[in-house]
Amino acid sequence: MNTVITARGIGKRYQLGEHLRHNTLRDALRAAIHRPPPAGSGDFWALKEVSFEIQRGEVVGVIGRNGAGKSTLLKILSQITDPTEGEIRIRGRVASLLEVGTGFHPELSGRENVYLNGAILGMTRREISASFSDIAAFAGVEKFLDTPVKRYSSGMYVRLAFAVAAHLNPEILLVDEVLAVGDASFQKKCIGKMDDVARSGRTILFVSHNMAAVESLCAKTLLLDRGRVVAFGDTREVIDQYLSGASAAVSETDLRNHPGRPAGKMPLMSAFRLLKGGGGPAPQTGLGEDIVFEVSGMTQETVLDAALNIQIMKPGGQRVATCYSRYQYPARIDLNGKFVFSCRMGNCRLMPGMYMLTLILNGPGGPIDMIEGIPWEVVSRDIYGTGRVLPSGTGFYLPEVEWSAKSNA
Repeated sequence: MNTVITARGIGKRYQLGEHLRHNTLRDALRAAIHRPPPAGSGDFWALKEVSFEIQRGEVVGVIGRNGAGKSTLLKILSQITDPTEGEIRIRGRVASLLEVGTGFHPELSGRENVYLNGAILGMTRREISASFSDIAAFAGVEKFLDTPVKRYSSGMYVRLAFAVAAHLNPEILLVDEVLAVGDASFQKKCIGKMDDVARSGRTILFVSHNMAAVESLCAKTLLLDRGRVVAFGDTREVIDQYLSGASAAVSETDLRNHPGRPAGKMPLMSAFRLLKGGGGPAPQTGLGEDIVFEVSGMTQETVLDAALNIQIMKPGGQRVATCYSRYQYPARIDLNGKFVFSCRMGNCRLMPGMYMLTLILNGPGGPIDMIEGIPWEVVSRDIYGTGRVLPSGTGFYLPEVEWSAKSNA
């Protein structure tokens, strides 16, 4: 049998409001008799009626908006928490990386935590020792292996935690968005390692807001929305469905706590808006229409020679266009306090489809704030008045052309 994870009607309920504390058995019995069971408005279902099957060797992405239930699902699969209802069956040894330092003891050294985590995974000391040098090299913390991990930075913590989870031969690897803590080069390294793990026939569940990483790594993807499964299948189709749903509400995006901001970047950009050329919100842009990208925020200190770089990407990671004020705006600007950048794109000629925007706020020394993964949709229009529209999949850019044709017939 090749099925390694089976979920049937999984639900997870949390009780909102006051947390009841019963100090004695008598208190608990009295509460059970005199207090009705929690229900109704006090209940929050993080997951509801979640069912799926995952086969051995599959790499499955798990996507959805914040609060969709992705991390709760992985905690149930990791047996960190039990489901309120439903049944889950797992065949194989599970390693999970759900948040920085999960399973690490802060007082123990990096070396001791490697052996502790390996023992938790069911590895023998000999098996752990055989992989130890690879773990240390991958994490890049060789000099600090005998230092208590409570003194590690968050980046060192996650590098070592991922290295342990990926190198100790788990049959099932669960990885949450925690990889965002690492720098770009380490994230790329992790993606490569997960690809190696997948090629060895092991199973991976990968939660991420990075659609390019999900598409490159995962053949199948699970889409959650408000705790329920809304799609499960081919990654490209599921991502398109997710982005199409997300695009309905992206005329204005709050950037203050956006999940697409890499760790370590100051939240200087606070809001992003898509506006029609003539004003007003524009959750979608029609082919041939004018569009305005607007980014606002605030700096506490003066930023000299500031510039905004807007990169337009396909969900697969290909960059198709760049709008960069440093090279396109004739005047230098220094930021001090509130600021607004506006970029008007006239006669949008990008082919219809979903795009992802990356916003990079630059100072004189390079990027000082950055947001990735803002969805933007260009929709088809009969731009030539022929009664026909171009089909999808015919490139990225529609040139402005004039045709003529002759025939001797």
